[in-house]
Amino acid sequence: MNLRERLKQPEILVAPGCYDGLSAMLIEQAGFEAAYVSGASVSYTRYGLPDIGLVGMSEMADTVRALSQRISLPLIVDGDTGFGNALNVQRTVRAYGDAGAAAIQLEDQTFPKRCGHLDSKTLISTTAMAGKIRAAVDARASDDMLVIARTDAVAVEGLAAALNRAEAYVDAGADMLFVEAPPSTDALAEVGEKLGHRIPLMANMVEGGKTPLSSAADLQALGYSMVIFPGAFVRALTWMGQEFFGALREHGTTRPYADRMHDFNSLNDVLGTPDFIARGHSYDE
Repeated sequence: MNLRERLKQPEILVAPGCYDGLSAMLIEQAGFEAAYVSGASVSYTRYGLPDIGLVGMSEMADTVRALSQRISLPLIVDGDTGFGNALNVQRTVRAYGDAGAAAIQLEDQTFPKRCGHLDSKTLISTTAMAGKIRAAVDARASDDMLVIARTDAVAVEGLAAALNRAEAYVDAGADMLFVEAPPSTDALAEVGEKLGHRIPLMANMVEGGKTPLSSAADLQALGYSMVIFPGAFVRALTWMGQEFFGALREHGTTRPYADRMHDFNSLNDVLGTPDFIARGHSYDE
């Protein structure tokens, strides 16, 4: 079942965020049906930089290619603004599709963008964003690749304007809508009520962000078809990393942390190292 068909099912799709082969593999092993390739998480982990538009298209496409070679889950990929105008959008769509993306998310911020839960965002016009959506639809090699239109207008122009923009993006050919950062459960519900009957909706859960955290079940009841947790794993990993390095610095050994980490053999089991070695030996004869 491809992503488009999965989104027709009544149960909401939960897509945790990943940024490299290990995080993607853990998502697949946990039994999730899709993974979200987070530009923010790539920026945080690969470069130690904030999510303010510092990661480029080629870096994201390379990440997607590495992930698609390691796991079989559909990859929903953060495309930021498309990294420029409509022609840049088309190049991004083709690069992501070639790398193995099942969906690309495009947003109506100006370039360079910033995290949707940071202040002082600025937007391009509705007309310009609709043109980017049409360009993305024209550029994809197959209808199996979804175009997700994100609007950041709630924080800039208000919820009513965001809903109007979303309607225009549906008319431009978007396959799914993502209204970023509704500030309350009531606002989440209004998005679901106004748009959920027209097109699949995506919600974004950011711990400490502008939108109150809601469960997948609650979001499903509000009319959402997919929820992403793009940076949750990075936040958990960073917390653990601070504890780990603090303990190592204090004790000069990893022994106090041994009950909270894999050893050499158990990590190789998670990675499937014995199976890789066995497959390699199968070609020796």
